[in-house]
Amino acid sequence: MDILLLIAGLFLLLVSGDFLVKGSVSLAGHFKVSKLVIGVVVVSFGTSAPELVVSLDAALKGHPDIAIGNVIGSNIANIALILGLTAIILPIKVKKKAIHFDWAVMMIISILFYIFCLNGKLQFFEGIIFIGILTAYIFYSIHSSRKYNKENPDETVKPKYNLTVSFILILLAAFGLIYGAEFLIKGATSIAAKMGVDERIISVSVVALGTSLPELATSIAAAVRKELDIFIGNIIGSNIFNILAILGLSSIVKAIDINPMVLRFDIFWMLAIALLLFVFILPLKKGLITRWKGLVFVSVYILYIYLVFMHNN
Repeated sequence: MDILLLIAGLFLLLVSGDFLVKGSVSLAGHFKVSKLVIGVVVVSFGTSAPELVVSLDAALKGHPDIAIGNVIGSNIANIALILGLTAIILPIKVKKKAIHFDWAVMMIISILFYIFCLNGKLQFFEGIIFIGILTAYIFYSIHSSRKYNKENPDETVKPKYNLTVSFILILLAAFGLIYGAEFLIKGATSIAAKMGVDERIISVSVVALGTSLPELATSIAAAVRKELDIFIGNIIGSNIFNILAILGLSSIVKAIDINPMVLRFDIFWMLAIALLLFVFILPLKKGLITRWKGLVFVSVYILYIYLVFMHNN
């Protein structure tokens, strides 16, 4: 039964990821914003829906390790595993100016998250701050993109579908991603629990990987369709959304206790991998994340997961 849930979840995630890319590209044309912004705002919201559901549910049911570990583990997997695997399959072109801004936002809020965790708890007012930052970031991204597109009309995306169909595709994709992740998580956590692995380790590895599969499905679909602005926007946008929206809402609903191992170990890996991304895109002249860089990312992720399970022994 657990294996069947895994297969059903994976199938739903892959189909939904393709729908999300199609609908989002069309939506970008209707609202005259760049595909990068659609990737950051719309696609990242849809692919982060499983993390939101899992973390909110965990916070309400008194499982803080899952609420926090899911976000940290997903942010690590998004860059090190998903971006890495995609770069191995297809080298990724990036627009440095846009990516540097979004990366800077991701890094600043990651550091802010660490600071908020130092007292051992994420509290109500810290959640309010996260939601406030998210709102400002979304409004700024949309405003700056619309301004750029007005000045560069030749780069405006032409919508493939009408507005209604575009929204329906995105809505169907969001539901598919949520239920696909739910099936996959149930199967994976059941298998992991039977192996005697503790909750924090399950959350940063199995649960985080499960909730990150929508990003993987969407990223592969975007890469195959050569929509790399949506791909890179989705990765960075999902990491921003995971911290600001998911932890923001979860801590507003209920204060979240921080496992000491998160502060001593997991959060530093998240920050280090975010820095590695910047190191890899900073010197680019042609705006390309090559296959060997993708291999480095995947190797770092494997090392992190290995060390996580070693600490369980």
